[in-house]
Amino acid sequence: MTIIVHGNDIEKALRELKRMVQRDGILKEIKKRRFYEKPSVKKKRKQLEAERRRRKALRFKRRDRD
Repeated sequence: MTIIVHGNDIEKALRELKRMVQRDGILKEIKKRRFYEKPSVKKKRKQLEAERRRRKALRFKRRDRD
């Protein structure tokens, strides 16, 4: 990941870096790996996340039809 600073505008470069880190999910990954997660807990979490994604996709699909 590379951020180019134009005209010594550090604030803008920092905002861009934060946006890129959030979009790539790096902070979420770091927080997730901070502690060991048992395989059963990991499986359950992934199932819940998949269910949330499915519900969200259905919600947006229904909006498009209306």
